[in-house]
Amino acid sequence: MFLQPDTRPRPASNWIASHKKSVVQAVVLLLVLFGLSFIGPEASPVQYPELEELSHLRGDFASYASYFQKLAKEKGAVYTFEVLKRASLAPNTDLHLLGHVVGDELYKQKGIDGIKNCTNDFRNACSHSIVVGALLERGEGALRDIAGACRLAPGGKGAYTMCFHGLGHGILAYFQYELPETIKFCERVGTKEYREREYIECVGGTIMELVEGRFGHDPLAWARAAPKYFKADDPLYPCDAEFMPPLVKPQCYTYLTPHLFEFAGADMGHPTPQNFEEAFRFCDAIPRKDKENRARCFGGFGKEFVVLAQNRDIRKIEDMTNEQLGIVAEWCGLAHDARGISECDRDALQSLYWGGENNPDASLRFCNVLKDASRQKSCFTELTGAVLFYIDNKDYSATLCDKYPYVYKNDCRTRLLGNFNPYETFLYR
Repeated sequence: MFLQPDTRPRPASNWIASHKKSVVQAVVLLLVLFGLSFIGPEASPVQYPELEELSHLRGDFASYASYFQKLAKEKGAVYTFEVLKRASLAPNTDLHLLGHVVGDELYKQKGIDGIKNCTNDFRNACSHSIVVGALLERGEGALRDIAGACRLAPGGKGAYTMCFHGLGHGILAYFQYELPETIKFCERVGTKEYREREYIECVGGTIMELVEGRFGHDPLAWARAAPKYFKADDPLYPCDAEFMPPLVKPQCYTYLTPHLFEFAGADMGHPTPQNFEEAFRFCDAIPRKDKENRARCFGGFGKEFVVLAQNRDIRKIEDMTNEQLGIVAEWCGLAHDARGISECDRDALQSLYWGGENNPDASLRFCNVLKDASRQKSCFTELTGAVLFYIDNKDYSATLCDKYPYVYKNDCRTRLLGNFNPYETFLYR
């Protein structure tokens, strides 16, 4: 006798009870599927297969530049910037210059509007490439659009004027590395609104392009012109040249530093403390009465030291260890000149803080590793001044002041918050 299935209707509650496990599993599955439909594709992290490829690539700049240029052409510059942000590259690779390589492709793909896709990664390399590309393609007629694009440059208060630093690179190439003509052209971009800062930054960019021209926008034109501006008997030339206007001369000295390393006999891939000490002596030749130019010559070392101590990986400046920050402080001490050391510390701090775009903790830690009381006080005073200029956020300022050592807190609070505490001044004076 075969048993027949029971087809009598059952109450729903009884059925659910008898199939409880299956019901729960089905509901969970539906919830997962329903949730995924709302999360969308952004929930899954983007995969970058190039990161694995790069780990096997020969670790020299030329190979990296060729790889990223090819990738930008194939998958777009915006995608390539994301790869560059994440890539593990050989130590001492110049990430700023690689940013220029990708930025040049971005300009080819999107024109001057490409600046809307730029970020403040790689120390403004992207926005630099955009304005340089516009100048080289359209010449003087692009200046108005370039000024407009610079106002869109990503970053804090300093991003606009730093955009003209990038333009200076391109202007020098535009004028076939003829420096006097370039300086006169840079003068045209200055405005009273910014106290001619655009002009000053523009000249800074031309000096950086001149110093690093073998890796610049037109190495052949640079090779033809360079002997005019690098004299075997004068390491400070062209900053001390008669054609260099007084207003921009300090900025020239600020960006001359790598040339001074080279003049001191450095292997530019791996300069040594001995090279730094020798190079500092060139600044010491500037008369003490010429205070601003002397200060800027010494100060320029600080910006270089920060990058060198981090193996030129500008993506990780704010992650520098206390040991690395201590190395920067030690190198600045090789100036063997109190004002020179202070100026070197100052520029190192500004490089760490980078207009408020970096996490300020590295700047705080740098000031704290300075064991000399005078150097430490100057460092915290400089940091407070930088915050005062770049940041308009009281909560940010209050949080930062709370992290200062007690002896400097009142100055920080007074200048940034208008909150003076006489009791602390009495205790720690």
